[in-house]
Amino acid sequence: MTDETVVAPARVRPSRKPAIVRAVTVAPHGLWCLLFILAPLVFVVYYTFTDPSGSFTMANLKEVFSPAYLTVLKRSVLLALESTAICLLLAYPLALAITRMKPRNQSLVILLLMLPMWINLLIRTYSLKLLLETNGPLNGFLGRLGIGPIGFLNSEFAIVLGMVYNYLPYMILPIYSVIAKIDPRLKEAAADLGCNGFQTTFRVVLPLSVSGIVSGITMVFVPSISTFFISKSLSDGRIRLIGDVIEQRISLHNAAAYEIGSALSFILMILIIVSMLITNRFGDNDGGVVV
Repeated sequence: MTDETVVAPARVRPSRKPAIVRAVTVAPHGLWCLLFILAPLVFVVYYTFTDPSGSFTMANLKEVFSPAYLTVLKRSVLLALESTAICLLLAYPLALAITRMKPRNQSLVILLLMLPMWINLLIRTYSLKLLLETNGPLNGFLGRLGIGPIGFLNSEFAIVLGMVYNYLPYMILPIYSVIAKIDPRLKEAAADLGCNGFQTTFRVVLPLSVSGIVSGITMVFVPSISTFFISKSLSDGRIRLIGDVIEQRISLHNAAAYEIGSALSFILMILIIVSMLITNRFGDNDGGVVV
């Protein structure tokens, strides 16, 4: 009988190379976030709660809550909600219709929806402005019908139309991507249980597409409430939103203007965070199927 010596396996030291590679890979993104996201937010908070001498103060926030600024803030929220609601009402049926097309046609329609997004926002908005002018093509067409000319520009209607025109694809694409991933067997099961097309849409497809709706609402509402170029261009500065006021204050390039502009930006940031928390709260549950 021979004695066998049991040799314990050598302990392999974990390689530090993957950790170093991850650190090097993440470093540019972290530096970008630090310089262009975190640092500007720090400056906004600093100017919001300080006076020209650098002392702590709440006067900036008190001035922001004056009737003049509250009127602009209320208008901004209402127009952003209107544009978001219109985008949702237009986007959901269109996204649903795209998912029912042949795959080749789906790709073509999605490409057509994305084409305007490849054009700069300024160019798209100026094109819409030319279209809505008193002597523009739209009023020319209405004139041949014996209608008009209609003053579309310099109105809240023009601003909402500009928001819908520019941000509608951001509502369609997330809804489409979610609906396209729904298992078709669920629709077949609903049909087997006696649901018609209308009932299947509202009892199966709609609950399962809540996450796409929430993403679309967030992607439209956030830029709508903070925009300033659309309102400035389509109303010639006559109808001001919160973004217009912030841009106007910051462009003065003095300490007092920075403080009020930062205070307005701080309030706008809080509104955006609250709206995202609310939408994410409803989007946590992907929705149940009720047949």
